[in-house]
Amino acid sequence: MQPSIERRELLKKLGFLSLGSTVGGLAWGKPVDRTLHLEPQQPETPQLSKTITAIVVGAGNRGNVYGNYALKYPTQLDIVGVAEPIDIRNDRFAEKHAIEDQNRFVTWEHVFDQPKFADAVIITTPDDLHHGPAIAALAMGYDLLLEKPIAQSWQECKEILDLAEQEERIVAVCHVLRYSPYYKKIKAVIESGVLGELVSMQHFEPIQHIHMSHSYVRGNWRREADSNPIILAKSCHDMDIMRWWIDRPCEYVSSFGSLKWFKKENAPEGSTKRCLDGCALVDTCPYSAKRIYYDRRSWLSHFDLPEEEPARGEAIWKNLQEGPYGRCVYHCDNDVPDHQVMTMQFADQITATFSMEAFTHYHGRRTRVMGSMGDMVGDETDLLITDFQTGEQEKWNVHDHVTLDSGHGGGDWGLVRDWLTAVDQQDVNLLTSTLAASMESHLMGFMAEKSRHERTIEKISLKS
Repeated sequence: MQPSIERRELLKKLGFLSLGSTVGGLAWGKPVDRTLHLEPQQPETPQLSKTITAIVVGAGNRGNVYGNYALKYPTQLDIVGVAEPIDIRNDRFAEKHAIEDQNRFVTWEHVFDQPKFADAVIITTPDDLHHGPAIAALAMGYDLLLEKPIAQSWQECKEILDLAEQEERIVAVCHVLRYSPYYKKIKAVIESGVLGELVSMQHFEPIQHIHMSHSYVRGNWRREADSNPIILAKSCHDMDIMRWWIDRPCEYVSSFGSLKWFKKENAPEGSTKRCLDGCALVDTCPYSAKRIYYDRRSWLSHFDLPEEEPARGEAIWKNLQEGPYGRCVYHCDNDVPDHQVMTMQFADQITATFSMEAFTHYHGRRTRVMGSMGDMVGDETDLLITDFQTGEQEKWNVHDHVTLDSGHGGGDWGLVRDWLTAVDQQDVNLLTSTLAASMESHLMGFMAEKSRHERTIEKISLKS
């Protein structure tokens, strides 16, 4: 075995083995640092003229992500109101942000029964409750931070845009990947011309099998009518980031996909409708609610639990006995696809493909960008950039170059910083993820669903 090991080390030194298995590609040339001058900026504290006050509508996971920025930077953002129908969430959020009782509400409608009492509203309600509060907030003169997707239909999206423009309000859509240093680095490399003319792109979102079962089989996004098609509920991030990178209009889309696995005809022998109802596979099934939530204590962000034991464990067990997350994944009421592909044609003959897959053991988006003079491969951590003319390559790692201070690779709070600056200066041009910029990528998703159902190629037209 020793000669093989020595040969491998020699090849590696000579540049004939992969620089990294995650990004792939052969390091066949001389390593260089051609794009280090394109580094994303480190997070900077905005210089605001005042503290921006905001009301959070929906105190679940995303409401707390954005709300927590106020705890770290209280001179920039102050959460002064909350609307949340689940008592424990409302109580915890109000206590954390010291919200006065008169500014605590059960549902979003109650917020707008009061005179305007903040600068902005952060909308992090379920997908089917974006349009209503957005319209109400804009009509009362609030600026918005609006969780994606914008709304459940193209018509609702247009209504929000039309009113925002009429009222001249600042609206940022939470396409947080635009604010992630890794994704900004890819954008900078493409725009630098290092790769030559952009020719094509392949983008892949591995949802990860447990994530799929949690969110899109058992969870809030399992049914299209209750949330959105999964290509929008999960992957409008991807439509948006591809459109942002390519920076040209999308002309046509087509799509295929289906719900192949998570349905009753695939239920294994010995399974029951709930995992704790005597299922013979409760300790071996990869989707066992007992194993995921009780034994491993993972994926609990959508559970409202006491902190202390044994009350915490008892609450998890009760939820699995009675709540949606205790159901067998083969006996749920889900209807969204568990795999879907899209093909796209952009202006200037640029083609792109996107694949969303449930059945992976890993997560983290993968991207390949092909240009006339070079290519780039990335996995949300590492990038490998290759120059065809010289054979020179550069490997760039996000953790080596940027400090990340929030989720989505630093994108969550990167978005909040730019949004606060835009609200403070009342200048929508200070935002990357504007409402207007998000419209085309949403239309791409809506048209992809039409294509999937009707087996058609759909033209993208913002005038429709």
